Amino acid sequence: MLLLAVMCIIGEAGSNHDVVVYVTNTGRLYHQDSCRSLRQSRIPLTLSDAVGSGYNPCSTCRPPVISSSVNIPQNNAPLYRVNTAGIRTSGTADITRMVRADVVGHVDGDTVRVRIPNTPASLNVIETIRLLGVDTPETVHPNREAEFFGQEASDFTRAALLGNTVYLAFDWDLRDRYGRLLAYIYTEDGRCFNARLVHEGFSPAYVQFRFQFMDEFRALEQEARRAGRGIWSGGR
Repeated sequence: MLLLAVMCIIGEAGSNHDVVVYVTNTGRLYHQDSCRSLRQSRIPLTLSDAVGSGYNPCSTCRPPVISSSVNIPQNNAPLYRVNTAGIRTSGTADITRMVRADVVGHVDGDTVRVRIPNTPASLNVIETIRLLGVDTPETVHPNREAEFFGQEASDFTRAALLGNTVYLAFDWDLRDRYGRLLAYIYTEDGRCFNARLVHEGFSPAYVQFRFQFMDEFRALEQEARRAGRGIWSGGR
């Protein structure tokens, strides 16, 4: 439970924790809809979600704040980690135990941004997800040109995930060195999207770091190679 101090009153009737405020993809402040800081990105959150995830009010636009000392509940359930659950293949993971999230932003074929409504204590409401076990061709690297089949992979991920509800499972390491959340993304049909990227030839199995489904993803890569799908189509 996170104790929040009294700051000011939202209107004469008292606080309204469901009022909508806005955060950005990279900042740690929340804003009113008219704030100039939202020119590049704006992600709506309830006030309680924003405060409960550690966002502070913008001093320029002066958004509403929690009016009295309240306890903002957090989801303290343990994260679903496939390694400790003993899951060997992606298809046997239990989607009912995963963290539910909404995909609110897209970076490239293997990176998206999500909003997590019922946020576990170890996560933030807005997280950048780096998909585990895959490494799609580059499209947004500052020092490299777009690689072969990179745009196709990026477009595929955007079309499949952006604006949709997904479910997150985790493995040994929760974050990478850039602070991004490392996760398997499952779609509402129960399929592992990471495995789908490899199977359909949008990515090789990324085996530089060991992960729970490594053997499965290697087999999926070999199948995609034999079929000549995507990056294995010979178009390099």
